[in-house]
Amino acid sequence: MTPLRQQMIAALQLSGKRERTQQSYVREVCLLAQFYHTSPDRISEQELQRSFLHRTNVDGLAPTSMRICYSGIRFFSQHVLKRDWHPLALLRAQTTHRLPAVLSVEEVRRLLKAATPLHNQVYFTTVYSLGLRLHEALFLQVSDSDGQRLQVQVHRGKGAKDRYVPLPVDTLTLLRTYWKTHRHPTWLFPAPGRDHLQSPTAASPMRRSSVQGAFRQAKHRAGITKMGVAIHPLRHSYAPHLLEAGVTPRLIQRYLGHSQLETTMLSLHRTHNAQEDAYERRNALMQGLRS
Repeated sequence: MTPLRQQMIAALQLSGKRERTQQSYVREVCLLAQFYHTSPDRISEQELQRSFLHRTNVDGLAPTSMRICYSGIRFFSQHVLKRDWHPLALLRAQTTHRLPAVLSVEEVRRLLKAATPLHNQVYFTTVYSLGLRLHEALFLQVSDSDGQRLQVQVHRGKGAKDRYVPLPVDTLTLLRTYWKTHRHPTWLFPAPGRDHLQSPTAASPMRRSSVQGAFRQAKHRAGITKMGVAIHPLRHSYAPHLLEAGVTPRLIQRYLGHSQLETTMLSLHRTHNAQEDAYERRNALMQGLRS
């Protein structure tokens, strides 16, 4: 490992960046060095600008990917090289506004039923019924669950924010039944290993790639063909389903751990019952306008 990479990793850790963010930022600097076949501290401002144009116009990176690229190089220049590269002040990644994919309750049930083996089925059920992000569910610990108060404490939320989420009785029963199959002292979802026998002594929770692959297979078996459906849309589906059940948006915001209500409302755009109710109210309001 080069001294520059060591410095960058240390700076990322001190700044409190998540592990995935650290990996993404380091990768962007490595790609920049590979593009010019030289150390990144020897690259000029003109060369930096040409590399960004190449990634935009030739590689065709999406706006989200370009934003990661800009952020990684900017962090490296400011915190490792202590240099203010002029092109970085000009960069603005286009912001895309895409509505999140949402599954119906029937589709969610179909998908969960199609998930195999048991540890994946329990994991997906937990993600949906608690409205968790992928990594939040993976890193759940036995001590996070409070069966008496029927709530789960999420310690590893986005932005290093802790929160409590309601724990449905059925999910609690399912988690207890599943835990008895491995009895790991720490993790609720320990890595099962290649032979599915290593869970009791696993040193880490299940891998992201493992659950993502299992989700794709379950989605195929369940016959779900909607675009953009992955593990995270289970969380997006949780919000409108709660709203249809009568839970207020403010409570849903708290359960999801959103800082702003506007973020929560993006997940509520596909609330079928609310749309039908609004349609009926609008019709009633507009009746008899010419009488």
